[in-house]
Amino acid sequence: MADDIEIDTDDLERRMDGAINSLRTEFASLRTGRASASMLEPVMVEAYGQKTPINQVGTVNVPEPRMVTVNVWDKSMVNAVEKAIRESGLGINPQLNGTIIMLPIPELNEERRRDLTKVAAQYSESARVSIRNIRRDGMDQIKKAKADGMSEDDQKLWEGEVQELTDRFIKQVDDALEVKQAEIMQV
Repeated sequence: MADDIEIDTDDLERRMDGAINSLRTEFASLRTGRASASMLEPVMVEAYGQKTPINQVGTVNVPEPRMVTVNVWDKSMVNAVEKAIRESGLGINPQLNGTIIMLPIPELNEERRRDLTKVAAQYSESARVSIRNIRRDGMDQIKKAKADGMSEDDQKLWEGEVQELTDRFIKQVDDALEVKQAEIMQV
Protein backbone atom coordinates (compact mmCIF):
# COMPACT_ATOMS: atom_id res chain seq x y z
CA MET A 1 0.00 0.00 0.00
CA ALA A 2 2.76 2.45 0.97
CA ASP A 3 4.65 1.71 -2.28
CA ASP A 4 1.75 3.13 -4.35
CA ILE A 5 2.36 6.70 -3.15
CA GLU A 6 3.31 9.03 -6.00
CA ILE A 7 3.92 12.74 -6.26
CA ASP A 8 2.19 14.60 -9.10
CA THR A 9 5.26 16.05 -10.86
CA ASP A 10 3.16 16.78 -13.96
CA ASP A 11 1.14 19.29 -11.93
CA LEU A 12 4.33 20.87 -10.57
CA GLU A 13 5.77 21.05 -14.09
CA ARG A 14 2.56 22.62 -15.45
CA ARG A 15 2.60 25.26 -12.70
CA MET A 16 6.29 26.03 -13.28
CA ASP A 17 5.57 26.30 -17.00
CA GLY A 18 2.88 28.84 -16.12
CA ALA A 19 5.50 30.92 -14.26
CA ILE A 20 7.72 30.87 -17.38
CA ASN A 21 4.79 31.90 -19.61
CA SER A 22 3.94 34.73 -17.23
CA LEU A 23 7.59 35.87 -17.37
CA ARG A 24 7.52 35.85 -21.18
CA THR A 25 4.37 37.99 -21.14
CA GLU A 26 6.00 40.47 -18.76
CA PHE A 27 9.13 40.55 -20.93
CA ALA A 28 7.02 41.23 -24.03
CA SER A 29 5.65 44.36 -22.38
CA LEU A 30 9.17 45.75 -21.89
CA ARG A 31 10.11 48.25 -24.54
CA THR A 32 13.31 47.44 -26.43
CA GLY A 33 13.39 50.30 -28.93
CA ARG A 34 11.50 48.21 -31.49
CA ALA A 35 7.78 48.45 -31.94
CA SER A 36 5.72 45.51 -30.73
CA ALA A 37 1.96 45.14 -30.36
CA SER A 38 2.51 43.11 -27.18
CA MET A 39 4.00 46.12 -25.41
CA LEU A 40 0.44 47.47 -25.06
CA GLU A 41 -1.01 44.25 -23.56
CA PRO A 42 -0.75 45.43 -19.93
CA VAL A 43 -2.51 48.74 -20.75
CA MET A 44 -6.04 48.84 -19.40
CA VAL A 45 -8.55 51.45 -20.62
CA GLU A 46 -11.43 52.83 -18.53
CA ALA A 47 -14.20 51.88 -20.99
CA TYR A 48 -17.93 51.63 -20.39
CA GLY A 49 -17.50 51.81 -16.63
CA GLN A 50 -14.82 49.13 -16.27
CA LYS A 51 -11.14 48.45 -16.97
CA THR A 52 -10.77 46.86 -20.40
CA PRO A 53 -7.64 45.61 -22.24
CA ILE A 54 -6.64 48.00 -25.01
CA ASN A 55 -7.02 45.29 -27.67
CA GLN A 56 -10.75 45.13 -26.84
CA VAL A 57 -11.39 48.77 -27.71
CA GLY A 58 -9.28 48.99 -30.85
CA THR A 59 -6.95 47.27 -33.28
CA VAL A 60 -3.25 47.38 -32.40
CA ASN A 61 -0.91 47.36 -35.43
CA VAL A 62 2.81 47.75 -36.09
CA PRO A 63 3.04 49.44 -39.52
CA GLU A 64 6.75 50.35 -39.15
CA PRO A 65 9.65 49.14 -36.98
CA ARG A 66 9.39 52.24 -34.75
CA MET A 67 5.63 52.86 -34.81
CA VAL A 68 2.62 51.27 -33.14
CA THR A 69 -0.90 52.37 -34.05
CA VAL A 70 -4.16 51.83 -32.23
CA ASN A 71 -7.27 52.15 -34.40
CA VAL A 72 -9.98 52.85 -31.82
CA TRP A 73 -13.36 51.43 -32.86
CA ASP A 74 -15.57 53.79 -30.84
CA LYS A 75 -14.80 57.46 -31.50
CA SER A 76 -15.92 58.41 -27.98
CA MET A 77 -13.19 56.15 -26.52
CA VAL A 78 -10.21 57.84 -28.25
CA ASN A 79 -9.41 60.17 -25.33
CA ALA A 80 -9.73 57.36 -22.76
CA VAL A 81 -7.34 55.17 -24.78
CA GLU A 82 -4.86 58.04 -25.16
CA LYS A 83 -5.02 58.74 -21.40
CA ALA A 84 -4.47 55.07 -20.56
CA ILE A 85 -1.38 54.93 -22.80
CA ARG A 86 0.04 58.16 -21.30
CA GLU A 87 -0.48 56.86 -17.74
CA SER A 88 0.82 53.34 -18.46
CA GLY A 89 4.45 54.20 -17.72
CA LEU A 90 5.65 53.02 -21.13
CA GLY A 91 7.27 56.38 -21.76
CA ILE A 92 5.52 56.83 -25.12
CA ASN A 93 3.83 60.06 -26.21
CA PRO A 94 0.65 59.21 -28.19
CA GLN A 95 -0.30 61.33 -31.22
CA LEU A 96 -3.94 61.56 -32.31
CA ASN A 97 -5.06 61.33 -35.92
CA GLY A 98 -8.86 60.98 -35.85
CA THR A 99 -9.65 57.56 -34.38
CA ILE A 100 -6.07 56.38 -34.91
CA ILE A 101 -3.58 56.86 -32.11
CA MET A 102 0.03 56.74 -33.33
CA LEU A 103 2.75 55.76 -30.90
CA PRO A 104 6.24 56.61 -32.20
CA ILE A 105 8.82 54.49 -30.38
CA PRO A 106 11.82 56.69 -29.55
CA GLU A 107 15.40 55.43 -29.37
CA LEU A 108 16.29 54.30 -25.88
CA ASN A 109 19.11 56.17 -24.17
CA GLU A 110 21.76 54.32 -22.15
CA GLU A 111 20.21 55.18 -18.79
CA ARG A 112 16.75 53.97 -19.85
CA ARG A 113 18.29 50.75 -21.18
CA ARG A 114 19.94 50.09 -17.80
CA ASP A 115 16.64 50.81 -16.02
CA LEU A 116 14.82 48.35 -18.30
CA THR A 117 17.42 45.63 -17.65
CA LYS A 118 16.80 46.12 -13.92
CA VAL A 119 13.05 45.78 -14.47
CA ALA A 120 13.67 42.61 -16.49
CA ALA A 121 15.80 41.27 -13.62
CA GLN A 122 12.96 42.00 -11.18
CA TYR A 123 10.49 40.15 -13.41
CA SER A 124 12.80 37.15 -13.60
CA GLU A 125 13.37 37.15 -9.84
CA SER A 126 9.58 37.05 -9.34
CA ALA A 127 9.43 34.05 -11.69
CA ARG A 128 12.23 32.33 -9.72
CA VAL A 129 10.34 32.93 -6.46
CA SER A 130 7.17 31.45 -8.01
CA ILE A 131 9.11 28.38 -9.14
CA ARG A 132 10.69 27.97 -5.69
CA ASN A 133 7.25 28.22 -4.08
CA ILE A 134 6.00 25.46 -6.38
CA ARG A 135 9.09 23.41 -5.43
CA ARG A 136 8.22 23.94 -1.75
CA ASP A 137 4.69 22.67 -2.44
CA GLY A 138 6.18 19.56 -4.04
CA MET A 139 8.51 18.99 -1.09
CA ASP A 140 5.55 19.40 1.28
CA GLN A 141 3.67 16.72 -0.69
CA ILE A 142 6.69 14.43 -0.30
CA LYS A 143 6.88 15.06 3.48
CA LYS A 144 3.16 14.30 3.77
CA ALA A 145 3.62 11.11 1.72
CA LYS A 146 6.53 10.08 3.99
CA ALA A 147 4.24 10.55 6.99
CA ASP A 148 1.70 8.35 5.18
CA GLY A 149 4.25 5.56 4.85
CA MET A 150 6.55 6.40 1.92
CA SER A 151 9.96 4.77 2.22
CA GLU A 152 13.04 6.92 2.74
CA ASP A 153 14.48 5.75 -0.60
CA ASP A 154 11.32 6.84 -2.42
CA GLN A 155 11.40 10.14 -0.55
CA LYS A 156 14.98 10.81 -1.75
CA LEU A 157 14.02 9.80 -5.30
CA TRP A 158 11.04 12.17 -5.41
CA GLU A 159 12.98 15.03 -3.78
CA GLY A 160 15.68 14.59 -6.43
CA GLU A 161 13.07 14.65 -9.19
CA VAL A 162 11.39 17.81 -7.85
CA GLN A 163 14.79 19.52 -7.44
CA GLU A 164 15.80 18.54 -10.98
CA LEU A 165 12.53 20.00 -12.30
CA THR A 166 13.14 23.19 -10.32
CA ASP A 167 16.71 23.54 -11.59
CA ARG A 168 15.54 23.09 -15.19
CA PHE A 169 12.93 25.86 -14.90
CA ILE A 170 15.28 28.23 -13.01
CA LYS A 171 17.75 27.79 -15.89
CA GLN A 172 14.98 28.69 -18.37
CA VAL A 173 14.33 31.89 -16.39
CA ASP A 174 18.04 32.75 -16.37
CA ASP A 175 18.36 32.07 -20.11
CA ALA A 176 15.27 34.19 -20.90
CA LEU A 177 16.64 37.04 -18.77
CA GLU A 178 20.01 36.89 -20.53
CA VAL A 179 18.33 37.06 -23.96
CA LYS A 180 16.03 39.93 -22.90
CA GLN A 181 18.86 41.96 -21.37
CA ALA A 182 20.95 41.52 -24.53
CA GLU A 183 17.93 42.61 -26.61
CA ILE A 184 17.43 45.71 -24.43
CA MET A 185 21.09 46.73 -24.50
CA GLN A 186 21.35 46.27 -28.27
CA VAL A 187 21.68 49.67 -29.93
